[in-house]
Amino acid sequence: MKIQQIWVYPVKSMIGGQVQSAAVDEHGIVGDRTWATRDEERGGIRGAKKIGELMQFAARSTGAGGGEVEITCPDGSTILSSDLDCDERLSKSLDHRVTLWPLQPADHLDHYRRGPADSADPMAELRGIFGREADEPLPDFSVFPPELVEFESPPGTYLDAFPIMFMSTSALRALGEALPDAAGDDVRRYRPSFVVDTGEEEGHPEFGWKGRRMRLGTAELEVLDPCPRCVMVTRRIDDDAPQDRAVLRHIVRQLEQNVGAYARVVVPGSFAVGDAVSLT
Repeated sequence: MKIQQIWVYPVKSMIGGQVQSAAVDEHGIVGDRTWATRDEERGGIRGAKKIGELMQFAARSTGAGGGEVEITCPDGSTILSSDLDCDERLSKSLDHRVTLWPLQPADHLDHYRRGPADSADPMAELRGIFGREADEPLPDFSVFPPELVEFESPPGTYLDAFPIMFMSTSALRALGEALPDAAGDDVRRYRPSFVVDTGEEEGHPEFGWKGRRMRLGTAELEVLDPCPRCVMVTRRIDDDAPQDRAVLRHIVRQLEQNVGAYARVVVPGSFAVGDAVSLT
């Protein structure tokens, strides 16, 4: 096995870009999710689970360490995080009042605390976030860090849950075959940190790697649970990946709600496209 793709997402929930190499530390890929949008209408840091249109924006870092980012809007215009009117222009393009925030210290707990729910019914709120229909199960929440009950992300990060989420080429191929009319193999829907080339293996081999150590380059990861999927995989990105709820129906009903797998960093290091991947 080897690394086929590496992705960095400078702004939470916006489309990122591929890189040829990356460093990883305890928080995942360096430069990943160093910015996020705060909902100034409802409160709290919000991603595309709540503001779905964020998936139609793309972001790239313009310097080392994720200091400044350039955001490309759906109409092709660009906004720099350093622009004095950044928040105003981003809000206008989103048609939703937001502000753009760099990572804050982990002890700034109010910054990371969840904003108000959209529904007074907790089950309706969860079904909205996870895109579940009335007859579909919710994920097993025990796989998530317990602090996510109170905070939008683990304080000090803009991660959805864990530092790394990866996929295999086998999984992407299987999704494309199962969902040919829904751009099921468009990797942008699933937002992996990296993609492992698993050759001719069928299905979703990463589901069986829980508890194993993965070595890639000079880094070592511990593979955690498969990744339960939410409404984000159904969001419109562009004409090549339109909104399509069939993606999530397949994942929930045929894949036990999961695509890809989580991992944590055991040994920080670096890796590059083409590097061998081994499991122990």
